Amino acid sequence: MPYVRPTTATTSSGRQLVLMRMPNGGLIVNANSEITSMAFKAKLDEVTMALAQKESAEHLTGMDDVFQAFRSKPLIVSAYPIDDDINLNPDSPLHQVTVHLVRHGQGFHNLFADKAAASGHQWMQFADIPANPYMAPELMDAPLTEKGRQQALLLREDRVKTLSHPPQLVVLSPHCRALQTGLLAFADLQNDIPFIAHEMVREQTGIHLCDKRRPVDLQAMEFPQVDFALLKSNEDAIFQVDHRETQWQVAERAYEFLEWLALRNEKHVAVASHSVWLLTLMNGVVDVPAEHEHLKAWFQTGEMRSCNFVFHRLS
Repeated sequence: MPYVRPTTATTSSGRQLVLMRMPNGGLIVNANSEITSMAFKAKLDEVTMALAQKESAEHLTGMDDVFQAFRSKPLIVSAYPIDDDINLNPDSPLHQVTVHLVRHGQGFHNLFADKAAASGHQWMQFADIPANPYMAPELMDAPLTEKGRQQALLLREDRVKTLSHPPQLVVLSPHCRALQTGLLAFADLQNDIPFIAHEMVREQTGIHLCDKRRPVDLQAMEFPQVDFALLKSNEDAIFQVDHRETQWQVAERAYEFLEWLALRNEKHVAVASHSVWLLTLMNGVVDVPAEHEHLKAWFQTGEMRSCNFVFHRLS
């Protein structure tokens, strides 16, 4: 069938119609475009949840070994819900920090993957093949979609503004989507507290171009509110085109971040990061009591999870 360019028309009742004039002069009227769009959106939402479950299961494989190995590290960090009184003793000799963990809002790489899956496409994870949506060069250091921006703004209104103790520090992954999310969600604090980019809280990287960060000078130009001094190289020195970081490497980065955080004076901190990094932090590095297993679940886009981190060192 020859390509037919659709046009739209609005009825007196405000109903929108899609009109398509066929080459033979016939007219096709589609009054169900909104319904179709809503149905596809619902399908996308289902696909998003299905992909989250699949990726969570994949990344949790072998995580118990990582967790057991990290029990011998000199710094041990335990996590509890912020309403758990056991962590709120002001006389405790242990270092305690309230940490608001944030996964970035929807990025374009998330949207591309969801749409590809919803259309029935399949691809091998971490494979450099055209079918893999995470390999699109246009998605390098993928920014937020409009939905992702709205998720960050909603987080600001519904969660951040209601905090009884707002963050004294915001730590950001140097990826564009995390920088945007943190700056939008904590916008009211930009003139009052530090916003620091930290290489150790970035997403698991390698192969997928969406997880390669832009040079620091470009990020600093676009995000002047953020301090990039901790990043040691202008170019992305961690990303490798033919190798994906292992669980252990991501866990080591998460542990290095906790070592840095343990030396800070702030008692209320926000961290804007990514799904796999957060999953590794809460399942492979931080000790979460069995009764608080919900703290270890996969983070959805635009989600903030608040908990108390208790630091202690093995003698």
